[in-house]
Amino acid sequence: MKLLCGVDEAGRGPLAGAVFAAAVILDPARPIDGLADSKKLTEAQRGRLARLIRERALAWCVAQASVEEIDRLNILRASLLAMQRAVEGLAVAPHEVWVDGLHRPSLAYPTRAVVKGDSTVAEISAASILAKTARDEDMYRLHAIYPQYGFDRHKGYPVPQHLKAMAIHGVSPVHRKSYGPVRKLLV
Repeated sequence: MKLLCGVDEAGRGPLAGAVFAAAVILDPARPIDGLADSKKLTEAQRGRLARLIRERALAWCVAQASVEEIDRLNILRASLLAMQRAVEGLAVAPHEVWVDGLHRPSLAYPTRAVVKGDSTVAEISAASILAKTARDEDMYRLHAIYPQYGFDRHKGYPVPQHLKAMAIHGVSPVHRKSYGPVRKLLV
């Protein structure tokens, strides 16, 4: 049996928090109905599917790159680093790795970039769901520490409420200082 690993990330666009990536090798003997691009699912659907993925997958791993790594490397390199960490954290070695999007992390396995893979490849959809749910959980955790920013509602994205909160409360330690709207408040 050829083991295909799907990889995707979550959190490239937000102004705050780490970027997360997941790697998933599905078990063909234990299919999961309803896998799709995490952005097309409700939070409840993602949560239900994430539990099933963790229960039924042959292997899965979620990893992240920190805010400091994002600011130091840039978001693309930090995303690729999180992906690399996720694949390297798998308990089972894949034969091939398919990554959502245009870019591929440096890996010891044959790797393919698949545009819109989160909508067309079940393994990438599963990775998309795990990365998104893990990142959302982390944003809820950060909300408990920094409730004035509303991370529980917008997950760090640059929506008007978040920009207003930053203007009032300043920049927190979990904001990405290399991002324009954050950097403007630091000068």
